[in-house]
Amino acid sequence: MAKRSMLEREKKRKKLVDSHMQKRLELRKTSLDMKLTPEERFSARQELSKLPKNSSPNRLRNRCSVTGRPRGYMRYFGLSRITFRKLALEGELPGVRKGSL
Repeated sequence: MAKRSMLEREKKRKKLVDSHMQKRLELRKTSLDMKLTPEERFSARQELSKLPKNSSPNRLRNRCSVTGRPRGYMRYFGLSRITFRKLALEGELPGVRKGSL
């Protein structure tokens, strides 16, 4: 099980990403629009840099939904490799079976 503080930090980051996503997308679009003047694009980049660092989606970390483990994450199932193997062997994951007989 992951440390409680790490899980709470991840929740806080997720909330920040969700709350600033629309503004971040608008500023990003403005900063890349070549039809605007360089000053307008530069000001959009400055506004973008003023947003909180943790509101960037790149700062999110994929974690196992059961244990919170950050490594060995399987995106399709949302589980770590250890939890996936345990649940698959118990027959808890529909449609998943062992590769060897």
